[in-house]
Amino acid sequence: MTSSSSAQRKRVGPFSDVQDQIDYYFPSDTRPHPYRQLEARIEKYLDPEGAVLDVGCGYGAPNLRKLQGRASRLVGIDLIEFDEQVEGLDLFQASVSDMPLIADGSISLAYSRSVMEHVEDADGAFRELARVLRPGGHYVFLTPNRYDYASIFASIVPNKAHGKVVKYVSGRDERDTFPTCYNANTFRDIRRLSAANGFRIVEIQRLTQYPSYFLFSRPLFYLGCHYENLLDAVPMLDVLKGWILCVVQREPVAGGS
Repeated sequence: MTSSSSAQRKRVGPFSDVQDQIDYYFPSDTRPHPYRQLEARIEKYLDPEGAVLDVGCGYGAPNLRKLQGRASRLVGIDLIEFDEQVEGLDLFQASVSDMPLIADGSISLAYSRSVMEHVEDADGAFRELARVLRPGGHYVFLTPNRYDYASIFASIVPNKAHGKVVKYVSGRDERDTFPTCYNANTFRDIRRLSAANGFRIVEIQRLTQYPSYFLFSRPLFYLGCHYENLLDAVPMLDVLKGWILCVVQREPVAGGS
């Protein structure tokens, strides 16, 4: 599948440079990367007077830093030990399932990227997010789809081997690879978790992206691009797309505002 704009770009084949393939099949103007779509939702729900929580913010909280000066408070949590504290950010070593240092109803917007697939206690996570979010607050998250081929492969390969595999295929540091659980990675699971913990779903959709796990091989990357195009072209195959982007909103408590 190519758009009218991509048709004007340099045509590619199985041995074309990977970046040329990305530019042709996944032009940023018509097929934005899921990360960019997540950022757009964060922008939409950002409240300059509210507090923002980055769930799984990572070393140095790079995404949270981008929001400096745009919210009243910026909070980040992760299971890691932070290399350093960042001025203007409140960073805590904590699980999303247990955030005792974050007060009830103190957060207006929470978000996460590639985190929920690592959370074993998904019910606890949604319960804690409902606790720290103010009534009407939003949680925006991007997470792999349980039925994506990469997720299926990760479920088969022992967690202890994930770091080496990911480093080989994508170059990511092994310290940034964590065990996967996939307890909140289907529409059905997300709907159940939301309903059980006082959230309503504002938006939920599946997304494709270029086949990043095949960056090491031009021919495999080429085949992967055509596979992703097929998923976009055939509605019945939507369930196999690689990402789930979801926005949930905390409902007001019974009898409250």
